[in-house]
Amino acid sequence: MTSRMKPAEGAMTLAEMKEFAGFSAATQRYIRRSLDIGLDRDDAMERWSRDVIEAASIRAQARMYDRLPDLRETIPDDSGLGAVEPFMAPLVTVSAFDLGQGRLPTFSAYRFLYERLIGADVRPWLPAAFCAAAALPTLHPDLRRKLLQSISEAAATASGWSNRKPAFFPYWVEKVSDLALPN
Repeated sequence: MTSRMKPAEGAMTLAEMKEFAGFSAATQRYIRRSLDIGLDRDDAMERWSRDVIEAASIRAQARMYDRLPDLRETIPDDSGLGAVEPFMAPLVTVSAFDLGQGRLPTFSAYRFLYERLIGADVRPWLPAAFCAAAALPTLHPDLRRKLLQSISEAAATASGWSNRKPAFFPYWVEKVSDLALPN
């Protein structure tokens, strides 16, 4: 039996698609590549590597993303400080890696990726992880400024977050030649 999508779910999926479409081509490519690596969807090296530098970046990202299963399991249920450290330290480290790649230029692009990599329950922790990673001295000062200016006051101070799981997971789409299109 197939499940039917409720109208509100369809509207949210469309909103997610529109948000993704608003990102630059480089950001879209990085998000798709990251999802392939982080969710073990395809052979990321074969699909995304265009040269030896990108191959090295993919290998480094895969090593960094080895932490994702533990992050998914350790999302704190509450704001008790005892549960925060084992979760936030690796989340900030992985986030700093991704932000340092220069392909996630805004909080919204970061949030879009991390909601899918880790899950909806990570939402309350993303503003803090983003700000901590974006403020690290390992990033160029101009990049730090741009990243920190991209998070809105509303995102940084939200009193609550949706627990709705993301519905749209961008995927690689092969280009279709004009010859293959019907008349």
